[in-house]
Amino acid sequence: MTSQPVRIAMWSGPRNISTAMMRSFGSRSDCAVTDEPFYGAFLKKTGFQQPMADQIIASMDCDWDAVTSAMRGSVPGEKALWYQKHMPHHMVDKISVADFPEHRHAFLIRKPEQVVASYAAKRVEVTPDDLGYQRQVEYFDQAAQITGSAPIVMDSADILHNPESHLKALCGALDIPWDSAMLRWNTGTRDTDGIWASHWYNRVIDTTTFAPPKESEPVLSDAQRKVADACRPFYDRLSGYRLKIL
Repeated sequence: MTSQPVRIAMWSGPRNISTAMMRSFGSRSDCAVTDEPFYGAFLKKTGFQQPMADQIIASMDCDWDAVTSAMRGSVPGEKALWYQKHMPHHMVDKISVADFPEHRHAFLIRKPEQVVASYAAKRVEVTPDDLGYQRQVEYFDQAAQITGSAPIVMDSADILHNPESHLKALCGALDIPWDSAMLRWNTGTRDTDGIWASHWYNRVIDTTTFAPPKESEPVLSDAQRKVADACRPFYDRLSGYRLKIL
């Protein structure tokens, strides 16, 4: 009997090493990856003006139900694993985490001060809603109610400090085999990258592994600090559940 493929939904805010995590899973020979499949639907529904918005909408299926069906459908390349990189703040339609009952859900978080600073480096204005912390908490609670146990939470700082140990722990929590290929990847873009890679992925494109963590606290403007402070309670809530290694 052929075992069923494992679909992994990683719910992450932007600038949370989410693309590096996608690279990590994409380095496995047994894993397909998908990059923010609801991004086009989000932009089309909201009219939100982000870089390359028109090109993104034109390049993607923007029907919420069709995208949902695809994410629950056949795994690309008939792989054993399917890693789906999802952004909770994109989920502005009726579709939610509850529409993926077969998926194994995990949440990737990062200190809001670091996320806001990363946005500022791209010269993009940001609001708390843009970072998805509140929606992450809502989805965490929904997933916990559906499964009867707290979902997996990974803090990006933990991964950057000790990638091998924390990725091994993540694989264990997902009940999938560990693969050391997750620690390194080739530079460059991928066919699986969204077309927005040219704007957002410049740092990841040049990497071959997880970068060392930033130890210093970023300097934020008063407006940026207000955004980070608004997100902090949601981050703290999820951080209390983050996967720890012994």
